[in-house]
Amino acid sequence: MSQPDFNPAFATTWETAAALRARTISARELLAMTYQRIDRHNPALKAIVWQDRERAMVCATQADKVLAAGTPSGAFLGVPVTIKESFAYRGSPNTWGLPPLKDAPSPRTAAAVERLESAGAIVVGKTNVPVMLADWQSDNPIYGTTNNPWDLTRTPGGSTGGGAAALAAGMGCLTLGSDLSGSIRIPAHFCGVYGHKPTLELIDTAGFQPGPWEASPAVPMDLSVVGPLARGARDLALALEAMGGPARPAAIAWTWRLPRPRHTRLRDFRIGYLMDDARAPVSSDVTSVYERVLTELSLTGATMERGWPDGLDVEGQLKTYQFLLFAFINAVGREEPAKPETHWRWMQETQRRLRFRAMWQKYFETHDVFLCPAGFSAAFPHDHSQPLEKRVVETTDGPRPYLTMPWWTISATLSGLPATIAPVGLTATELPVGIQIVAPMWEDGTAIEFAALLSDAIGGFMPPPSFGA
Repeated sequence: MSQPDFNPAFATTWETAAALRARTISARELLAMTYQRIDRHNPALKAIVWQDRERAMVCATQADKVLAAGTPSGAFLGVPVTIKESFAYRGSPNTWGLPPLKDAPSPRTAAAVERLESAGAIVVGKTNVPVMLADWQSDNPIYGTTNNPWDLTRTPGGSTGGGAAALAAGMGCLTLGSDLSGSIRIPAHFCGVYGHKPTLELIDTAGFQPGPWEASPAVPMDLSVVGPLARGARDLALALEAMGGPARPAAIAWTWRLPRPRHTRLRDFRIGYLMDDARAPVSSDVTSVYERVLTELSLTGATMERGWPDGLDVEGQLKTYQFLLFAFINAVGREEPAKPETHWRWMQETQRRLRFRAMWQKYFETHDVFLCPAGFSAAFPHDHSQPLEKRVVETTDGPRPYLTMPWWTISATLSGLPATIAPVGLTATELPVGIQIVAPMWEDGTAIEFAALLSDAIGGFMPPPSFGA
């Protein structure tokens, strides 16, 4: 059974779930087709690094029974998804690219993944990452290097690079990733898919750690989040609704809902934007795509204002971010830092972080979204040279320091704000470009709806030419 307008390889999550409910396709058929694509395309991409096909087919068989009974429960019932290797998943290792952990499976499944499965999603595999998730490429000594489906000589980004590459190539409808220094946003930008960095603490991070997880408390997160990537903007909201909200014991006391977006027409949005900055110049081939987007937005009649929020100390923001970043790295690495910082210092920097958040929230009293680049360039060629800090990225306007790649992601990370990446076009060399849509804290739906409306106006996801079949 099939419908001419349903393409199982590149349908959105919404479309796929609807086709399953209508029994246009069965969960078993869809899963078999997904694995056929993995067999055909994954050898070139090296995006998916672990699978348990037998367990996935058991889940698909059960999903078909529920669908046949006409009483489906769960928005993702029968939908194939992938998850980042860094999440605990029963019976699989979550190595974070560390060889000593490759034969150490987790006995439990991370909280966010459990919620996806509870909504009916079928995990078809885990996707590749850089070592300790600490790069904007996805390469490690266990699983090797993941390639970008738009150009195999280039990176899909990191650290959710394997997930973004798999999604763009039609290997699963949705993927679960994580983001601290742009680890969802940069791969989404490089691979031409949608990605969402949720509001801080919106999705439980328990089980997001290196090595076996046995339900121990999550590492405290003041920067890092977990979130979805998809081929359709509204799929991101669907995923948040499945995964968001408190875990026990907090769930005994309170619940969460995804707030309605502030507007449902582009012309009603009050848009702030900045598409270039001397501290992280954006290459002209990417800027030209952004200029077309801004032109289209201006034609809608939306209110638009260029510039950072008044009074924002961009350099101070960077310094506080760097301090908290290295505190997080030391905590996750479980090694005593060479120079331990005092709790007093952490409290001081945390207070500064909250001041930046308050400034952004004040800004969003008069603006609805803030648009900025996802990165300073499109996907760049593989470069695993060491040391990392000496790498450069060649752009159409000359070299850029490698470590400035996440510069445009810092504002949303530090203040805990939601940020959505929407694909908005291709460079002259046919590489994807994504735009970053930052929204007020807890108003994730506003950023996602803006991304959806933008796709209606200028187009959204496109399959990479070599992986369209």
